[in-house]
Amino acid sequence: MRALLTGLALLCAAHQAAAATLRPMTSLHGPVVKLSDLFDDAGPRAAQALGPGPAPGGRIVVEAPQLAAIARQFGVDWQPASPADRAVLDWPGRPLDRDAVIAALRPALVDAGAAPDSDIDIAGFNPPVVPFDSRPAASISQLDYDAASGRFSALLSFSAPDMPPLDLRVAGRAEPTVTVPVAAARLPAGTVVRPGDLRMARLHAALLHADVAGAPEQAVGLELRHQVLPGQPLPVADLQPPTLVSRGGSVLVQLDSPGIALTAKGVALDSGGLGAAVRVLNPASRAVLDAEVIGPARVRVAPGSMPQPPGGAARLPNGALVLR
Repeated sequence: MRALLTGLALLCAAHQAAAATLRPMTSLHGPVVKLSDLFDDAGPRAAQALGPGPAPGGRIVVEAPQLAAIARQFGVDWQPASPADRAVLDWPGRPLDRDAVIAALRPALVDAGAAPDSDIDIAGFNPPVVPFDSRPAASISQLDYDAASGRFSALLSFSAPDMPPLDLRVAGRAEPTVTVPVAAARLPAGTVVRPGDLRMARLHAALLHADVAGAPEQAVGLELRHQVLPGQPLPVADLQPPTLVSRGGSVLVQLDSPGIALTAKGVALDSGGLGAAVRVLNPASRAVLDAEVIGPARVRVAPGSMPQPPGGAARLPNGALVLR
């Protein structure tokens, strides 16, 4: 009797060991659901394909009645323990990276005539979902590009061994860009530009309505005529040599002639940087001289330059009138 009971116990243990176990949660790695995705120890037909699974990023739920029917159909030793038994199958996904789409578009757009450094903008981009670990390869089967406006439309196809083919239609614009120095912070009028005042930035060429500095060395050391806001380029017309002589300020006037060099005090009637032509008042004679700025508060009268005779009046910044 004892031997019989022992044999029955061993038989039950063997049966329990062979019984399948429901997998309540399974992450898939492909588009097809297999029997082993629903049950552990599913038996010799564990690799049996049951049908398509969810799309990447999606999930499906298999309820107890359907699980029981699948188990009976494929000889799996499993029965629902309750009506609440269920299996949830998901396929992890991620949105297709916009940069991957742009990287696929760029060579085709360049071949069609777009600038290599164009800024490619995809209008209303709604990324499809692809398998999380997938790195799909892209091909372009259709491209329409208008060189005058930069507008394009394209049909892209993405494929990978672990995902079904994916077609994606996109449209947008390829804008030529230039890399230029821009203000790193607000630069008030009168600022003498230093290297730390600038940073390099890519800007749409169509937004540059004036000739701007194309490299830092075209702006560093020069003075701004007008304020420049952060991120704005520096128009060449707004750059000038630093002001060395200020209107209304005292200047040392230098006159060089063969065999003689004279200096005298004067009052600047104009502002200017190195090399600029300014007018200077001689306080003693009230004559006005044309001179060139040669240094801070220093000007030089050209040999042979004729002073303008006194007459009329000029108003200095402090409001004083001086005869000319």
